[in-house]
Amino acid sequence: MSYYTLITHPVSSEKSMRLMQQENKLVFKVALHATKAAIKQAIEEHLKVKVMNVNTMITSRGQKKAYVTLSKDNPAIDVATQLGMM
Repeated sequence: MSYYTLITHPVSSEKSMRLMQQENKLVFKVALHATKAAIKQAIEEHLKVKVMNVNTMITSRGQKKAYVTLSKDNPAIDVATQLGMM
């Protein structure tokens, strides 16, 4: 599947900024049907980064979030800047 059909948008809240700085993680809103493997593949191909882990959660509002841990070689802050979050 395409990056644009899986990933809705990056999340830029206080918590996501803290995760970005301390744990090298990015947070995205994703489609409900998106699997962890599909999210990992889409982000690796589109953003040209190495993804170590993907955790997903469905919020009480019925939206799905993906917490994406990047490798140490790819600082999350640099990727966020590329995405226009910073």
